[in-house]
Amino acid sequence: MIKSNIDNGKAFDWGRTSADYAKYRDIYPEEFYSKIHSLGICTSGQNVLDVGTGTGVIPRNMYRFGAKFTGTDIAENQIEQAKKLAAQGDMDIDFLCCPTEKLDFPGNTFDVVTACQCFFYFDHDVCAPTLAKLLKSGGKLALLYMGWLPYEDKIAGASENLVLKYNPDWTGKGDTRKEIYVPEVYNGYFKKVHSEVFDVKVPFTRESWNGRIKACRGIGASLSEAKIAEFEREHMALLESIAPDEFEILHYCAITILEKEGDNE
Repeated sequence: MIKSNIDNGKAFDWGRTSADYAKYRDIYPEEFYSKIHSLGICTSGQNVLDVGTGTGVIPRNMYRFGAKFTGTDIAENQIEQAKKLAAQGDMDIDFLCCPTEKLDFPGNTFDVVTACQCFFYFDHDVCAPTLAKLLKSGGKLALLYMGWLPYEDKIAGASENLVLKYNPDWTGKGDTRKEIYVPEVYNGYFKKVHSEVFDVKVPFTRESWNGRIKACRGIGASLSEAKIAEFEREHMALLESIAPDEFEILHYCAITILEKEGDNE
């Protein structure tokens, strides 16, 4: 994938990091899922489409709440991991490989569409009407995000600086608390009904934090295998010098919920 506004147009491929993604990025804390559910999202009786599903983190972790899930992603390797993990958990989730811009489900199919860690990758001029068409009248589009806070967390900041040493073009740097940005094109199809930001502390070991960082776009999805291995050696040495065996990383979560207006398609 190449986006001119992401990593200065440098190509990245999430499929290259699917194994690490499956192992190290299923890290959202319980309060994240509980908050989503408390807002009436992914509840029993709902038909939910999770776009940009990756390894199926949202469907797999919210399956227990009783919704019927379908997950889609542009990367075939991610979908294969999602299917494998869902099968291991004996979960009946449909997964298919398809860009969000090319989804072709019948109109008025879903009660909810979720988009976690992926909304900023979309072609919004295409996705706004596409997602509105797929949702039932009054259906919800839930935008979800969690990011570490490098200016407030010493370990996160040090790891981020090392990522930039290996990939100076990486634009995932310097995150701060903020609501999810919703482009104006969505105003013609949706109204915002909820938005909030809250902090969480996510537990890691040196090994799991190294894996989480390695599975980010700036490293695992972008660099050569040799450079990834070099980064990993240096990162583990860094963690051994600044981090205990177990620690927490300060993150913030952002949730924005849009509601489809009328019967527009």
